[in-house]
Amino acid sequence: MRKIISLICFLLPALAFAAQPDTRPELRSDAPDRHVVVKGDTLWDISGKFFKDPWKWPYIWGMNKDTIKDPHWIYPGDIIILDRTTGTLRIGQAGEGQGTGTAGNVVKLSPKAREGHSTQDAVSSIPASAIAPFLSQPLAIEEDAFKDAPTLIGAREGRVILSSHDIGFAKGLTRDKGSKWQIYRSGKTFTDPDTEEVLGIEAIYLGDAEVTAFADVSTIAITRSELEIHKGDRLVAPSGTAAVNTYLPRAPGGNISARVISVYGGVSQAGQNTVITLSKGKRDGLESGHVLALYRKGENVKNEDEKFTLPDDRYGLVFVFRVFDKVSYALVMQTRLPVELLDRAQTP
Repeated sequence: MRKIISLICFLLPALAFAAQPDTRPELRSDAPDRHVVVKGDTLWDISGKFFKDPWKWPYIWGMNKDTIKDPHWIYPGDIIILDRTTGTLRIGQAGEGQGTGTAGNVVKLSPKAREGHSTQDAVSSIPASAIAPFLSQPLAIEEDAFKDAPTLIGAREGRVILSSHDIGFAKGLTRDKGSKWQIYRSGKTFTDPDTEEVLGIEAIYLGDAEVTAFADVSTIAITRSELEIHKGDRLVAPSGTAAVNTYLPRAPGGNISARVISVYGGVSQAGQNTVITLSKGKRDGLESGHVLALYRKGENVKNEDEKFTLPDDRYGLVFVFRVFDKVSYALVMQTRLPVELLDRAQTP
């Protein structure tokens, strides 16, 4: 009896996994046996060559996301092998995962030195260039915080427009936050379309400044300008830059449903690799790395004398990469339709 109980306990994890087939990512019908990593690949792209759900990391790489402490683990030149038995990927060696095509099914390998890699060469989770500009700049600021931020009050000789290398004057600057500052102008007010709650103010990045003399009216030098800088613009202390490689795609632990409230650039539609703003943030349980599915509300149709509402249409995936308290920013990873304002993003 004791042996039987021990056997049951041993088999329980396997039985539980078998009872939940939907948790295991589905292989693509055209999945290759192997893939050689090249510069420009991302972990999302690599997983997507083999699986229909490339963001399901714990299963795809055969490990729990909490065990992936060092993101610098895949480099150009590495060979990714698909283990069709377990439905996972792993880093293999030359000759694995492909037909040998040699007599006796023997692969002859020549010794070679393995080149060392810098962590900067490591493959990132998602396209680093698409989100890098958004990581070091605050994008959404609390209404009161923006109102109380230091202000540019003018320049010499009555100048009204400032740009790189110009000198300006600002009030409210303090030494404790350092001499490096970023300049912003308030944009649209983010409002929850369902509750009408004010979620924050969009901060339009204008440029950088350095304080050359602290005083009640401090002197600043404009070190970088992306747009024209005017009297009344606000200064904000820069935030830390996140490492792109540390983003590990995963579904939220609970049910989250957000609305698309803005498309970066002020346009009304977004395509792949476009940044969008969502109406949920840290207080709602969103974290950097969460993946959400995009839905379009079903249309109303009439059939003879009856009216029907079609089911909502799931058409894409977004990847949350920066989270504020009440809003978050996401990158459109996959879509077959233009992303529109008020579309829904929810736990897949």
